[in-house]
Amino acid sequence: MARTDTPRTPPPPAPAASPAVLALRGLGRSVGGATIVDDVTLDVREGEFLAVIGPNGAGKTSLFDLISGITPATRGTIGLDGHDITDAPVHARARLGLGRTFQLSSLWPAMTVADHVRLAAQAAEGVSYRLWRRAPRYAGQVAHVLRRTGLEHRAGTPAAELSHGGRRQLELAVVLVGEPRLILLDEPMAGVSAEDVPLLTALIRAVHQEERRTVLMVEHHMDVLLGLADRIAVMHHGGLLAVDTPAAVMADETVQQAYLGEEL
Repeated sequence: MARTDTPRTPPPPAPAASPAVLALRGLGRSVGGATIVDDVTLDVREGEFLAVIGPNGAGKTSLFDLISGITPATRGTIGLDGHDITDAPVHARARLGLGRTFQLSSLWPAMTVADHVRLAAQAAEGVSYRLWRRAPRYAGQVAHVLRRTGLEHRAGTPAAELSHGGRRQLELAVVLVGEPRLILLDEPMAGVSAEDVPLLTALIRAVHQEERRTVLMVEHHMDVLLGLADRIAVMHHGGLLAVDTPAAVMADETVQQAYLGEEL
């Protein structure tokens, strides 16, 4: 994608009193001469809700893929809670407290809601199914997450019978059962009906505020983000254009110039 001459606003430094759970330093990925993610340096503070916005092709999901280990970085580093995870496999990142949802659902249609959460809990604990079945605390853990996400009454329902919003709830439950320190949410409102958006928004807010999870979320629904985010990071052509409070980002002339005629 062609570059513009629009100057990029450097991200504000994180306060010393709020340590970074996620630290990206010069993170980038290039394939065949094309730059997909370009020199991203960013701290996500403990307990923060950071939204990532930008038009299609800006590099938002590609950035999530690098952070979660789906694709390797070709330069730069990724730090998670003080650990260098730049070259760590996906399962190692999960064990260190990284959880993620995806734009496209990866649920098994015939598997019930409870079985999805049970399988995720077993994987998070790294134990055999036989041992997992024998430990009462695991059943309690699953029941708690189902209640927490409002799915306890759908425990025996196959995923295929859930609404799109219900599937998003289940995807979040699958992530939460692993007790992640940092959650990446990739367009959780995509495909969700207008009726389900407030419920899902309230659930995400509760996960952040009541459970004190650090959240990094890509989303195109600006009305949702403005009510959730502590800061907003704007991506443009693979790099960071601005990182600031929602009010400051929306008033930033650089952002307005870059997105003149484009929908954020």
